[in-house]
Amino acid sequence: MSIRPPLLRITMILGALHAVLGFLLLPALPIGLPGFLLAGAILLASTMLMPMTMFARSVTGNPRLADRLSWAGSLCMGFFSSLFVLSVLRELAMLYPPARLHAEASAIAVLGLALLATLIGFVNARRVARVKQLRVVIEGLPAQLDGFAIVQLSDIHVGATIKRNWVEKMVRRANSLNADVIAITGDVVDGTVAQLGAHTAPLGTLHARHGVYLVTGNHEYYSGATPWVAEFRRIGLTALMNEHVIIDHAGARLALAGVTDFNAAHFHPDQRSDPQAAIAGAPTDIPRILLAHQPRSVVEAQAAGYDLQLSGHTHGGQFWPWNLFVPLQQPYVAGLHRRGRLQIYISRGTGYWGPPMRLGAPAEITRIVLVGK
Repeated sequence: MSIRPPLLRITMILGALHAVLGFLLLPALPIGLPGFLLAGAILLASTMLMPMTMFARSVTGNPRLADRLSWAGSLCMGFFSSLFVLSVLRELAMLYPPARLHAEASAIAVLGLALLATLIGFVNARRVARVKQLRVVIEGLPAQLDGFAIVQLSDIHVGATIKRNWVEKMVRRANSLNADVIAITGDVVDGTVAQLGAHTAPLGTLHARHGVYLVTGNHEYYSGATPWVAEFRRIGLTALMNEHVIIDHAGARLALAGVTDFNAAHFHPDQRSDPQAAIAGAPTDIPRILLAHQPRSVVEAQAAGYDLQLSGHTHGGQFWPWNLFVPLQQPYVAGLHRRGRLQIYISRGTGYWGPPMRLGAPAEITRIVLVGK
């Protein structure tokens, strides 16, 4: 079997990074020649396994083996990430002469901290997301809508390491929250309908008083947005593709709109994300809520006159230090923010992507209650 050029390039880059890690850390560890040989074998295995998080299904025709390779690669990715960053920080500390007296102890500490971070991050990622309660004040909210509850799920990432059993537990927790609306703000899947349809099926049992609504995220487009939207609709979810619905609640109305992913046009030119089109024709004197996967839709959402935007995408950074890089792409990382009249809430995500790790960015099922001012 020939190795695809992207896989080869990624493996070469990872090999170079693992070599740098070995150069920085191994000489300071009291492991002797046998330890060096064992560490070298582990670094080589990690180099080969990490690309399997993306390429496992293309290098093996066995789905079960592909998932196991992806699991192993994801765990290696999380541990390597922590170990590499800590090793670089240790090397910088070694520039301070007194620190050199503790070279061996600091190397052991780096290894221990990386293992601890991987373990804690794994536990945080794999448990079903906790419920986060949030009150959002909407100016001019009709009295009948005071207390209107939206349960937001985001960035579930059903795939090689998040399967049906995990999804069922999440669904049970969401269904227990007495929602008026359930909103899924994108990145539901990492794989095709054929691969994952059985694992996303429990989403069809989500229930809320006025329905369950969904918008596409960038990972839907990586995985085949058109068949996935058809599958979501087949199991009973309402996919909002630059469109809106009017919800009548206790005699008052609100507009719930949804847009395609911010980058959808790169995959389907006819699916360009358009907050203006999504709300076109809706009454102007009722609350307007937008579901948009990426926070950077906020600029057009503000111009279109929405009151609240619900987004995800960022995972809250998922784990340090990658949370420091999110602001380079997105205007907000997590939480509730205001931009003129518009408020935007960014979920830290309900699942995870890549390494099964969460540190400092807990997963959440968000229960958002609208209140009047």
